[in-house]
Amino acid sequence: MKLSEIGELSLLKTIRKRFAVQSKDVIAGIGDDTAVIRPPGENLLVTTDMMVEGIHFDLNLITPFQLGFKLVSVNVSDIYAMGGTPQYLLLDIAMNRNKEKSFVDSFLDGIRRAMKLYGVFLIGGDISSSRKDMVLAAALIGNAKRHIRRSGAKIGDRIYVTGNLGDSACGLEILKKAISHHPPQAESAISKEPTAKSYPLTVKYKQKGLKWNTIAPLIQRHLMPEARNPKGFAKYAAAMIDLSDGLFMDLSRLCDESRVGARIFLERIPVSGRMRTVSSLLRLDAIKLACSGGEDYELLFTAALYPPTPPLLRGGAGGVKITCIGEITKRGRVVIDAAGRESQLKPSGYQHFEIQR
Repeated sequence: MKLSEIGELSLLKTIRKRFAVQSKDVIAGIGDDTAVIRPPGENLLVTTDMMVEGIHFDLNLITPFQLGFKLVSVNVSDIYAMGGTPQYLLLDIAMNRNKEKSFVDSFLDGIRRAMKLYGVFLIGGDISSSRKDMVLAAALIGNAKRHIRRSGAKIGDRIYVTGNLGDSACGLEILKKAISHHPPQAESAISKEPTAKSYPLTVKYKQKGLKWNTIAPLIQRHLMPEARNPKGFAKYAAAMIDLSDGLFMDLSRLCDESRVGARIFLERIPVSGRMRTVSSLLRLDAIKLACSGGEDYELLFTAALYPPTPPLLRGGAGGVKITCIGEITKRGRVVIDAAGRESQLKPSGYQHFEIQR
């Protein structure tokens, strides 16, 4: 059954039924001209992200469930990057009238899975038809007792990142280069987490020794990223940003806002062993993926050099590895390689409207 057969009102009723709000702070949810919420008396955080078919996602590579999950996660990552707690979601959807209802159902399932993970409530939004490509947007409202901006970095701060970098970019390269065929639409509508059946390796890379257990976490990190909650270390952070467009690009943005420089030690940048293995087989530069690949949705933050670094930052927080990769300086942005050679840090990464070479 297609959306043209269901109609807007029926789809709205379906969404309203499936996402009935159960929060004491929501006075009026879906059904009125606006939602009504009772702010908790803290700093209110508001963010929005758009995902456009052909620019942000390819339906030959990602299932509707994964797409819905990712749409929520990328917005949650922004709230986390400000040291906040995500609460209320607004969803805008524009789809072709011939899109199958099974696609929409799976997409909404993905949204619901992410909402449950992050403790978020859907309180409204808008739906529209589109002539061709799908356009998705979400707005997320959160709160924070103490919000963390990009402009708070000070000279002498150490620079930290969570997790491993480049896994998502490597996952995308696997999907483009090492998967033998795109998942059929019928299977895409019901698939959730990536499986070996949905994303089979080509004979070429099977012969090279690439295994599903090695690539699965990389593909998962690209298709269904989980935003990093900074709860365990936010109180130490002076400045913070989420890594959506690449380490060097996003670090440069933080430095611009803080009016400082940075010194990054290339050998300290955390890269997973599986990413190095796969990058070698795909003839990719693992460090380049880690520095400029984008869509990591890890957090980069700075913390004071003195007093000494809290034990929490040396080991990790909440099960997430935390690595010191450099320091904030007065001016200049440089990268130091393993041999001690210094080069200029170039803010390479994804930019809209840039000519892709």
